[in-house]
Amino acid sequence: MLFDENKNLVDAVWFRQLKSKDGSVVHTGDDLTGGGKAGTPNEEIRVNLKTVPEQIKSLALVVNSFSSETFDGIPNAFCVLTNPGSREEIARYNLSVEGGGHTGLVIAKLYRHNNEWKFKALGEWGQGRTFDKLMPVILPCL
Repeated sequence: MLFDENKNLVDAVWFRQLKSKDGSVVHTGDDLTGGGKAGTPNEEIRVNLKTVPEQIKSLALVVNSFSSETFDGIPNAFCVLTNPGSREEIARYNLSVEGGGHTGLVIAKLYRHNNEWKFKALGEWGQGRTFDKLMPVILPCL
């Protein structure tokens, strides 16, 4: 989710819109089956910080259980943030273990500070099958 300096939502990338209007954020598609090899991500969100419009001051990275099933009911669910160049792991959340009875997680935020992008891991749990239901958790984190 892309926000301006006043914490107004400017754009959102999610299962109904897989690419931001400016093309700087792309979702590879929603996986409703949970298939794939163990330890391999089923979905990816790619952010090109060099092309994020100047008006965007922060991005919130979130994950939701579309089915409204709590994370403890989804075996081996995880979320990992990596550097796309080196594939170095920056942050990891074990949704099945840590998420418990929640259906949403505010993973992290990316924000501009002195003309540089900064990253902050958040790990704020909440309820909601879509990002809009997580807004009460997201906004205080920005």
